[in-house]
Amino acid sequence: MKKELPHFNVGTAYGGAQDWCRTQWMKMGGCAAITACDCSLCFELYKGKTGLYPHDRNNISQEDYVDFAYVMEPYLRPRWSGIDKLDIYIEGFTKFLHQRGVTDIALTPWDGKENLEDTKTVIKKQIDSGWPIPCLTLKHKAPAMDDFVWHWYILNGYEEFEDTFMVKAVTYGTWRWLDLKMLWTTGHQRKGGLILFS
Repeated sequence: MKKELPHFNVGTAYGGAQDWCRTQWMKMGGCAAITACDCSLCFELYKGKTGLYPHDRNNISQEDYVDFAYVMEPYLRPRWSGIDKLDIYIEGFTKFLHQRGVTDIALTPWDGKENLEDTKTVIKKQIDSGWPIPCLTLKHKAPAMDDFVWHWYILNGYEEFEDTFMVKAVTYGTWRWLDLKMLWTTGHQRKGGLILFS
């Protein structure tokens, strides 16, 4: 079984990218804000919301997207420790949504310590319902996850095989399929987790 959500393109990029940003802080630590920007655009394009993206959502230029990233920055501001807790993300993004009149989307944390099978179930439920999933990975033992260490990115698809569950991870203006078991089994005590929308 395979399910992928529609996303959007900025030129040839698949979604936004923090390395487009103008300041070093956002280039280094703007990943949370970028995922919130991508989710906001998906809410406008596919969930019927309005007032979130300040430009033409049907003609998304890199310049306009970067402008939007700096609108989002005060709500999910880069910091020395990173946005390393789910509740910091929830507080900031919820404030952004509410200040723009979108009060009917709830954000709920799904801790990285939850077991793998329950996590598969919740990912399938979210994506089947049309919700992208912001995901935080902190430290990770797998070399294949090096690009995702201390990083926020989006899950917007899954494919289930007999013994493998793959997720589509979106970041840096592109996407990659990852084995959820590898992604979720970080090998470290401190975990990240998911943000669930409803």
